[in-house]
Amino acid sequence: MKNIGLILFDIDGVIRSVENSYRLSLKKTVYKFSGWEPSYVDIDNAKNEGVWNNDWDLSLELIKRFIKKENLNLEIPTREKIIKCFEKFYFGGDPDKDSKYWSGFITNEELLVDKKFFNSLQSSGIIWGFVSGAETASAKFVLEKRLGLKSPPLISMGDAPDKPDPTGLINLSKKLCDNKLGPNNIPVAYIGDTIADIQTVNNARKIIPDQKFISIGVAPPHLQLKSRKKEKDLYESNLKKAGADIIVNSVNDLEYFKYELVKK
Repeated sequence: MKNIGLILFDIDGVIRSVENSYRLSLKKTVYKFSGWEPSYVDIDNAKNEGVWNNDWDLSLELIKRFIKKENLNLEIPTREKIIKCFEKFYFGGDPDKDSKYWSGFITNEELLVDKKFFNSLQSSGIIWGFVSGAETASAKFVLEKRLGLKSPPLISMGDAPDKPDPTGLINLSKKLCDNKLGPNNIPVAYIGDTIADIQTVNNARKIIPDQKFISIGVAPPHLQLKSRKKEKDLYESNLKKAGADIIVNSVNDLEYFKYELVKK
């Protein structure tokens, strides 16, 4: 165990593209209650504030901001109404029922990695798991049904406080490291696509300063187009400023970095 690294992954924007699922649900939810549909730039800017990891809460926040900015005489919806509307767009069915009954935007999601990637990490002696703010049904759908991973180690919505609170990251790290975090433990890396993900690692370091944590940032898929290079560069710059140790173009690039994650 002493010579093995641990990599924990965010899911949205890292394992799957959510531009046409979660983000589209966010846009449509905001539009339904305000008459305004935020752009991906509006969403990125808000997420860069580092506190809006939950898309339900961000939907409500953007609605409030727009109503205030435009001085509109509109009723601000309750969080419960936001969730109900958002889930209708995203799942298009009961998230507690079989996914074959889902018809929402979740069916649009593109995978950014395949099962072979995780097999490769495992064969290299690297442990892996997932820490995500996605609903459990959604996270298990992409990890188990679409990627074919068997009972993957997972912290999802409700298992721990929302990021950038590091509780989920620390708890899963402990579980996968035999409850031994500290100077003699393997390095723990976390890869995410938002400033909240980077801050989660920063906060974990404050709690366990003698544990080696590695922060890996990646720009979300919608910024990977050549036409958005300037925006991608700015986004990556913000991730670095927030404290990212490594920036990769995609999760698959970790194949080239995995030996750096092994403790020397």
